[in-house]
Amino acid sequence: MDGFTRYGLYVVPDGALYRAGADWLGWDSVAGAEVAQPELPGLPDAAAMLTATPRRYGFHGTIKPPFRLAAGTDAQGLDAAARAFCATRPPVVVPRIEVRRLGGFVAIVPTAPSAPLSDMAAATVEAFEPFRAPLTEAELAKRRKSGLSDRQEALLARWGYPYVREEFRFHMTLTGKLSAAAADRARDVLDTHLAPHLDAPFAIGGLCLTGEDVEGRFHLVHRYTFSG
Repeated sequence: MDGFTRYGLYVVPDGALYRAGADWLGWDSVAGAEVAQPELPGLPDAAAMLTATPRRYGFHGTIKPPFRLAAGTDAQGLDAAARAFCATRPPVVVPRIEVRRLGGFVAIVPTAPSAPLSDMAAATVEAFEPFRAPLTEAELAKRRKSGLSDRQEALLARWGYPYVREEFRFHMTLTGKLSAAAADRARDVLDTHLAPHLDAPFAIGGLCLTGEDVEGRFHLVHRYTFSG
């Protein structure tokens, strides 16, 4: 549990969907190991190139974005807080998910907004804020490179990330940034490839504490169950 540079609270699926997503990205954060990526015809580039950016995070949906531990906190306290928090929350069920292009990248997303999912994400961001160290100037500058609205800038200043609260959009990333044409091609191929795993409601039974190693790859630290 100790020794990670940053921690995050993610939704990490299990079962066949997780296996398919981890194989596609080439990194299994649960096992902490590289895995062979599938060869899928019709992609705009090799899978290794398309997934170079998201690979190190593993297959996941971000809830509390990665953060360095604040002074006076430690991983054991974070673990205890996560256990207590998840014991108060009910499971979340998203009726349907799909592969979609989001601007310049491809991800699995809910087909329609989910208020219970958004509420859970907002509560998580707030509950674990005491564990987040303030962003450095370099970290702030990196976040601002993509261009932020006034509201996103305010969220960045308050919560250390611009895409929380009403800006939150749950997604499980499948590619890095691509041209629109390349993203559309990747979406079509991945939609077909992942279709067998997307035909049932997506149940979120808890959160996962993940840690970033010194090489920048994320590992599953612990899986907590929603039991509220």
